[in-house]
Amino acid sequence: MASGTTAPPPPASLPRIVAASLIGTTIEWYDFFLYGSAAALVFNKLFFPGSDPLVGTLLSFLTYAVGFAARPLGALVFGHYGDRLGRKKLLVLSLLLMGGATFAIGLLPTHATVGTAAPVLLTALRLVQGFALGGEWGGAVLLVSEHGDPRRRGFWASWPQTGAPAGQLLATGVLSLLTAVLSDDAFGTWGWRIPFLLSGVLVLVGLWIRLSVDESPVFKEALERAEARRDGAQEKLPLVSVLRHHWRDVLVAMGARMAENISYYVITAFILVYATTSAGVSKQTALNAVLIGSAVHFAVIPAWGALSDRVGRRPVYLLGAAGVGLWMFPFFALVDTGSFGYLILAVTVGLVLHGAMYAPQAAFFAEMFATRMRYSGASIGAQFASVAAGAPAPLIATALLADYGSSTPIALYVIAAAVLTLIAVGLGRETRHRDLARIDDEDGEPSVASPAAEARTV
Repeated sequence: MASGTTAPPPPASLPRIVAASLIGTTIEWYDFFLYGSAAALVFNKLFFPGSDPLVGTLLSFLTYAVGFAARPLGALVFGHYGDRLGRKKLLVLSLLLMGGATFAIGLLPTHATVGTAAPVLLTALRLVQGFALGGEWGGAVLLVSEHGDPRRRGFWASWPQTGAPAGQLLATGVLSLLTAVLSDDAFGTWGWRIPFLLSGVLVLVGLWIRLSVDESPVFKEALERAEARRDGAQEKLPLVSVLRHHWRDVLVAMGARMAENISYYVITAFILVYATTSAGVSKQTALNAVLIGSAVHFAVIPAWGALSDRVGRRPVYLLGAAGVGLWMFPFFALVDTGSFGYLILAVTVGLVLHGAMYAPQAAFFAEMFATRMRYSGASIGAQFASVAAGAPAPLIATALLADYGSSTPIALYVIAAAVLTLIAVGLGRETRHRDLARIDDEDGEPSVASPAAEARTV
């Protein structure tokens, strides 16, 4: 065990580290969300023509869900090497993979040109996107968490989380601008390619910033201690150590993700389908509502993270899960009015409540695991849950809408996820007092810095 707490980096370096993580995650989420928005708006016509519009949307969302299926594999691979080699190297690789796949989507021929090969190629590139994102999240939040001031870890670690709404904001903003200035025919023919090709420029910017930061000092110290202890013996695989010592934490993290992940994709992706088909709202209006809601979401996440430093990770998370569950029926009632103002209110309140879960999540998950298995543990807990949560959420919501023609079963679906999250986080341990440099011993068991770290108080 470390003898003391690792000194925080000089004040000037932490903002640079936060910026590197934030810009990288923004670009990665831009790429990922861009696909989701395009799946709801144009991919059904371009890659699955001839189907009933709602069936085409379901098929389009199926390729969207494939990206989530690849995220656990990305979590395993990137987590393993991130715990062995360091956070920085793997973050650079994830950015290159994601940006390259997104740029290639912008060059894809459609079904009208190459037939069934088009959706096959689209699916393959979506798999690469999912694989890259599966490794991105854990490394980005850990790089900040392990560099930052432990007293404000919730606040600083929440900044990479703002990459999700920032990416959503950027993706939705570009699409909204294009749909506003282009005709439907021009957008469907060639305009949809522009935001995908733009990813190539964004990746170059992200790489330049990401290559300028240092490796986590907490990781480097843990690596030195592990090498000194090992004395030639083979080190256990991070995955094996996670499942042996942190299986309970992995289950808590997976449960915590249910309401957070499902509600987000219902509010930001499925809403583009529901508002345009059931509420009679135009594509432009729906996109603008998500755009405004994402801007507010971006602003409130650091505030929720700072609150988790004061009252704990669990109370803030529980508030968000309960709030999202209670908001679902009012959410759909407001969307059904067809009013732009009410649509903005529905999306914005939903995303503010989502932020109460998403903001403390980075620090909460990082504080659960020992350093040499933290990348693996946090990534596995987060990304394996996405297969059951975010991946099928737009599919399930669209299928429920097709079968019942009502928002009620969709609201009940999100409420059920909220109940699962309330149970999981309620059974978890408060972590905000943990010292990341000291959650290690020779076997990888978590060793906390104070009794308060194990308190299960809300």
